Amino acid sequence: MFNINTELFTGKAKQYANARPDYPKEAIDYICKLVSNSAIFADIGAGTGKFTKNIAERGYQIYAVEPNKDMMLQLKTTLHNYPQTKIIEAPAEATTLSAKSIDIVVCAQAMHWFDLAKFAEECRRITKPDSIIMAVYNVVPGGSSINHSRLSTEIFFKNPIIKEFPNPIYYTREKWLEYMTSHSYDPLPNDVGYANHIKRINSRFDKESIDGFLCLNILTKVYYEKW
Repeated sequence: MFNINTELFTGKAKQYANARPDYPKEAIDYICKLVSNSAIFADIGAGTGKFTKNIAERGYQIYAVEPNKDMMLQLKTTLHNYPQTKIIEAPAEATTLSAKSIDIVVCAQAMHWFDLAKFAEECRRITKPDSIIMAVYNVVPGGSSINHSRLSTEIFFKNPIIKEFPNPIYYTREKWLEYMTSHSYDPLPNDVGYANHIKRINSRFDKESIDGFLCLNILTKVYYEKW
């Protein structure tokens, strides 16, 4: 299953890096307080490194695991100035990380793409005793991410601690167009329906924007358990 999902973002990495929501400082502060300064992170399904960079900036050693080659090119650019990071091309279910080497596993905007049973097995293999497994989601009102976060976390975790952080994002028309062409289900320029998709994107911006900005009142949700 994960081999199919691997290619869903091919051709969309640049838009993803430019326009997908970042994570609020308060959420990153909270996550870092759960671990020691010497903790080793594994960011599984790291994408273009939006979450990874926030942890790397705090000085933590972090492995960024990502299977999509397009996303990895952006990931390498994002992490260029952080020598303590290591990028690994691998799926979530077979990370190639050493056994019992990781203190905290984080899946930012990614857990719903995994084979959760196989991923759980891989987490048990790579984590140290008393490690943390975490999912982080930017939930968009009315968006598919609500179901992604709820369904994946309800299946994967038994009794997670859940914290929420406001994360409003303001989009210009240019950034809105990038954002709305960065999802796995968004058509590419050479796809049938792309022109109509762009027309709908612009129409929504015209209806909902104020003074040239469209605001999404995103909520960042952090789910975690100790294993």
